[in-house]
Amino acid sequence: MSETDYATLEDKTPADRTTMHVLYGLHTVAPFTMWFLSVIAVIVNYVKRSDESDPLYARHHSYMIRTFWWAILWLLVTSPLFLLFVFPGFIAWFLVGAWYVYRYLRGWLRFNDNQIPPT
Repeated sequence: MSETDYATLEDKTPADRTTMHVLYGLHTVAPFTMWFLSVIAVIVNYVKRSDESDPLYARHHSYMIRTFWWAILWLLVTSPLFLLFVFPGFIAWFLVGAWYVYRYLRGWLRFNDNQIPPT
């Protein structure tokens, strides 16, 4: 039998797992910090995803990045509501923030159970 050229995946260290938990935590509390923590976390997501070999971790990084950009899009789309009346704008941004926190909590729980994130 010939040898195969399968790349061996490196075992994840506890530090790698802690990094993911910190990133999920930063994203989850970001709406309460005017999104500053999310900007920091998404930069780290991009850096970590680029050299990630574990598919589970890479998918979670992509999930966090995708959620961030969708939230930014919806915040920009709903911004004109503030021009009409302030109340509809706050309702829209509250809904975007609630969706954002829900997505990160759901992804965080799935990461904790070593499952692929939802789409």
